[in-house]
Amino acid sequence: MSVSTDEKRKEGGIAETARVIFHALIIALVIRTFLFQPFNIPSGSMMGTLLIGDYLFVSKYSYGYSRYSLPLSPNLFSGRIMGSDLDRGDVVVFRLPKDDSTDYIKRVIGMPGDRIQVNDGVLFINGTAVKRERVADFIDADGGHTMRIKRWRETLPNGVSYETLDLQDNGFLDNTQVYVVPPGHYFMMGDNRDNSTDSRVLSQVGYVPFENIVGKAQIIFFSIGDGEAAWHVWAWPWAVRWSRLFTIVR
Repeated sequence: MSVSTDEKRKEGGIAETARVIFHALIIALVIRTFLFQPFNIPSGSMMGTLLIGDYLFVSKYSYGYSRYSLPLSPNLFSGRIMGSDLDRGDVVVFRLPKDDSTDYIKRVIGMPGDRIQVNDGVLFINGTAVKRERVADFIDADGGHTMRIKRWRETLPNGVSYETLDLQDNGFLDNTQVYVVPPGHYFMMGDNRDNSTDSRVLSQVGYVPFENIVGKAQIIFFSIGDGEAAWHVWAWPWAVRWSRLFTIVR
């Protein structure tokens, strides 16, 4: 029984489509593993640098590759390949040391060997207060109401500047012990200082091993507020934060 020309064309078309899809998946896997991985921000711990509803690309190559760079994080090797040091002030995604299935995003504050402390809301690194100056209040307009939050500009010893929020005076983590960062580890803090579970909370986050670093936050490619999901395209005209699209994370 012979196969018609139309049937042969149909079979060839299906095979070609399958090949295209397979190649696209391979390319996407390579990009996600070695170049960029998308993440979204589910909490306010990095306000006002990063807002709930921000979607950003994280570069996987910035610090080299660990097993957490690979899909499903198989335990194929330890340490990092082609490793490159973090810089103080970088915003990074890392796997939570207490639960390595969970991703966190924070700012690198302490390097290996540093002594970190917070006194009356002021950050100290190796016994020296980090310079900070009061700037205009942060206006949080999401959620149907407007709230003014005190905002400061901090400048780290290496010259990196960024803004932090101060929700309340004498917050729970405004006065801490002295933390000594172990070798091969980093001390992470959220920019929303009174609403961030970070390295100050040793029982939940603590010091982050170099191996647990996933990558460096680079660019916000999408941002939507008012509690809307990204796929709610009908809400985009008023819910998308157009001014945040394609902004560099600093």
